[in-house]
Amino acid sequence: MGCGKSTLGRALAAATGLDFIDLDHYIEQRFHATVAELFARRGENGFRQVEQAMLREVCGFSDVIIACGGGTPCFFSNMEEMNEAGLTVWLNTPIERLYERLQRNRSKRPILANKSDSELLDFIASALKERTPYYSRANATFCATLLEDKSQIAITARQFCERFNLPTL
Repeated sequence: MGCGKSTLGRALAAATGLDFIDLDHYIEQRFHATVAELFARRGENGFRQVEQAMLREVCGFSDVIIACGGGTPCFFSNMEEMNEAGLTVWLNTPIERLYERLQRNRSKRPILANKSDSELLDFIASALKERTPYYSRANATFCATLLEDKSQIAITARQFCERFNLPTL
């Protein structure tokens, strides 16, 4: 959460002509419900089963950039399936930058909306500690620190394309 998956994913799609899929939005469109509503109706395990099925579906698409939810790699065999489907990249972003981004936009994220600054920082640190063993299984790591304005986003997208040999338009 807050590492820049959607921001960079959209920029990469624009730069390469590939389609961009945000897995959470894909799930919401398919099920006509928000992720929060699906969590409430089905519980976490039920949501994770839906997420796994939709991940398998989008992993079968060609010429796409997929941004999965932050928890997606941590359940079932999702990380292994993503690695088999194509290049997986962990957008490794310093905790300080995650905190800045999430602090600015916490009202848009119900799970964060009522957290104090110190609770937010603790939440981020705890989530990273729990999820790093899964994220570290990605094929590659890329620093997504500089995504704060249009210029930085363009530069970061260009650097990503160069590093991973993605053809640009």
